[in-house]
Amino acid sequence: ISFNSVESALSSLKNCQSYINTGMDIATHVALDLVESFNDVEDVDSIEKVMLEYAAMDRELNHYMRAIEETVNQIKREKPENIPDLKCLVKQKFTALESNNSDSDLQRNEKFMYFKDQLKEMKQQYNDNEAIEQIDEDIAVTQSQMNFICPITQMEMKRPVRNKVCGHSYEEDAILKIIQTRKQQKKKVRCPKIGCSHVDVKVSDLVPDEALKRAIDSQNKQ
Repeated sequence: ISFNSVESALSSLKNCQSYINTGMDIATHVALDLVESFNDVEDVDSIEKVMLEYAAMDRELNHYMRAIEETVNQIKREKPENIPDLKCLVKQKFTALESNNSDSDLQRNEKFMYFKDQLKEMKQQYNDNEAIEQIDEDIAVTQSQMNFICPITQMEMKRPVRNKVCGHSYEEDAILKIIQTRKQQKKKVRCPKIGCSHVDVKVSDLVPDEALKRAIDSQNKQ
């Protein structure tokens, strides 16, 4: 049995998935723009609903691709004499996967979690800026600038990345260089932030810290 057409269909579905990921990235940036410019809670809430819809599409697509892959692997293992009804088998597996769906699945979507994390940080930065007017400005600016300093380079960050595990941020090039060096030495990387107990920083744990970058850019414009 030839599975060329099935593999071609899977490739197209993976392209669809990349469009969903791009849509989620754009929605995240728009939400951050809204917080930064207007702090419009209602509009931000509507974008959160859009993100959950994207997460639902992503889950459905993942289940469909998994159903196809499992069906193909099953046929390859069993090598039946007659060609089975692929469409029916895929539908059965897909329905079984979908039957276990829950709202918490969507909340655990990686892009949605990143959206919530960046939104929280952006709102915090926004509130910090509001507080500057109420306390000594020099103290507030100094405190804010300390958060902008990379724990590795001790310089203001230009491209901050955030560690999903411990929540600390570093200059992207600096942390990647450390990870690469330690990898060659076959050693783990401890989080460079003083006092952090996280001892195994991985490249896969790092995400762009868009909210922090915006806060640094905003500070530099003033």
